[in-house]
Amino acid sequence: MSRADPLDQAFDEIERHAPPRLRRVISKMRQPQARWIRLPLGVLCILGSFLWFLPVLGLWFLPLGLLLVAQDVRFLRRPVGNMTLYLLARWEQLRNWWKRRRSNAEAKKRSETA
Repeated sequence: MSRADPLDQAFDEIERHAPPRLRRVISKMRQPQARWIRLPLGVLCILGSFLWFLPVLGLWFLPLGLLLVAQDVRFLRRPVGNMTLYLLARWEQLRNWWKRRRSNAEAKKRSETA
């Protein structure tokens, strides 16, 4: 049984949570003919991440650039895909924890006022 490509799984997961407009951009950037845009943009994002102290640029440019470059650089596909899937899972856990915490606090507040 062949295992699905982690990078494709990561992009699918990102697309699933993205707003429709961003979803269209992601799907266009994943097409093979977008390679000439994807590679230079990915390298620029990686280089821009080193200027994290500037207001517009930041460290978030690094994972974005790695995602763009990994689409075309074979040896980066698995590690970048696995790390992206890991971070997405952790993000989901954090969101669920925060929702539970807020609902518990609201329930406690309602019970105190009753």
